[in-house]
Amino acid sequence: MTLLFHIGFLEVKWVDIIDIALVSFLLYQVYKLMRGSVAVKVFLGFLSLYLIFLVVKAAQMDLLTSILGQFMGVGVIAVIILFQPEIRKFLLLIGKTTSLDRDNLLNHLWGRKTNVHQLDITPVLEAAKSLGGLNNGALIVFSRNSPLKFYAESGDAIHADISKRLLLAIFNKQSPLHDGAVILYHNKIVAARCILPISEMDNLPAQYGLRHRAALGMSEASDTLVMVVSEETGQMSLARNGKMMHNLSSQELRARILNYLLEEDQSKSSSPSDEPTQIDQDPKVAKVN
Repeated sequence: MTLLFHIGFLEVKWVDIIDIALVSFLLYQVYKLMRGSVAVKVFLGFLSLYLIFLVVKAAQMDLLTSILGQFMGVGVIAVIILFQPEIRKFLLLIGKTTSLDRDNLLNHLWGRKTNVHQLDITPVLEAAKSLGGLNNGALIVFSRNSPLKFYAESGDAIHADISKRLLLAIFNKQSPLHDGAVILYHNKIVAARCILPISEMDNLPAQYGLRHRAALGMSEASDTLVMVVSEETGQMSLARNGKMMHNLSSQELRARILNYLLEEDQSKSSSPSDEPTQIDQDPKVAKVN
């Protein structure tokens, strides 16, 4: 390999520069994934301990090297145990971006088109508006690519057509189904009383309750759009990709939901200045870092 230059007794080659750049990029991506959570502090502590191990080993401090070496010997197992939620989140993120589920694969192979654009969201919006006026909380998950069986199985199967009355009945405070989320997929209410993952961000605004945390967590772990109706204020919000769009009107809700459902079709013909970029620049979008 071609020698680039010397630093003292070290020989720096092109492959070393590429190696350092790739490791730096990987560490930065890991930091972005864990940023805002408690895990980042654990990660920095573990990284500091490893750097100390390298220093004492280079300084030939045998006792410290032996002690830290025993810890580093089980480092991989320790990382898996300590960062199990983050590893799972990372794998979910990879799976979400590849989208190799059975329905999508068949659609790509056979040229079939899904009918997500035919979803009538008017009953959902009317129900959300009524629930907000009654100060009844609600959590509704829109999915365009998957029935979310893992999360649907945590609740009660419904498999019914979407209707305003049914949603009002589900989220009525006296209903046994109101405590949890409703999953919507292909014009159907797939399940109710579903348990969603909670966001582990430690810098969320004080006004975000458990429903908002669940909405953010679900949007981080899956390619979904989650609607929240606040029980305290009646305000309606949407969560997407770890961002909360809060206090939206019915017209804004309709536009953003349709934009999400039609995003794949629009991306084929839209330019960088189209609506999806404008949504991210909206002052009502609260970025959670």
